Amino acid sequence: MHIPDGFLNLPVSGGCALLSAGGLALAIARLKKRFADRLIPVMGVLAAFIFAAQMFNFPVAGGTSGHLMGGVLAAVVVGPMAATLILTVVLIVQCLVFQDGGLIVLGANVFNMAILGTWVGWAIFASIARLGRSTAWRHVGVFFGAWISVVVAATACAGELALSGTVPLRVALPAMAGVHAVIGIGEGIITWLVVAFIGKVKPEMLT
Repeated sequence: MHIPDGFLNLPVSGGCALLSAGGLALAIARLKKRFADRLIPVMGVLAAFIFAAQMFNFPVAGGTSGHLMGGVLAAVVVGPMAATLILTVVLIVQCLVFQDGGLIVLGANVFNMAILGTWVGWAIFASIARLGRSTAWRHVGVFFGAWISVVVAATACAGELALSGTVPLRVALPAMAGVHAVIGIGEGIITWLVVAFIGKVKPEMLT
């Protein structure tokens, strides 16, 4: 899902960069209104955990592999706005240090994963968690929120590739959404396990 340079044209890359800049500005503005000192160490720990977790890939059918995206995991702990900043920092480090994702298309990767995937996944989690207001419903929300975050990010990636003329949408969409629907199951399970563990040992950390 980390798009490399050369796969998106400049108009699409530029448009995504503008969307990402707007999303980050909104996240920072919202976060300033309710920022607490306790968030600083927690955000640092989450960023380190997600960065490390993304280094481990799990196999998926067809010889492909996936890894944790972590947007919903971070959002459940510190909220979606702080999670967006965490994912953005992780993506920037991966791009600049490990060449995982291109520099010119960094705005697209940030938009897909740190903004769109995280915010949609959080919205699904919050909606499901409010249905029953119980631990069981919260766990269901965590799983489906994490799963949909990956599918939404992959779908956006497919759309950007199609808009750039790299590959037709009829090819990109089923390929990206299909594979990442499976990868999203892994995302959902890992996120649920981590959130359930935090809920047992330090429930006050969860939003």
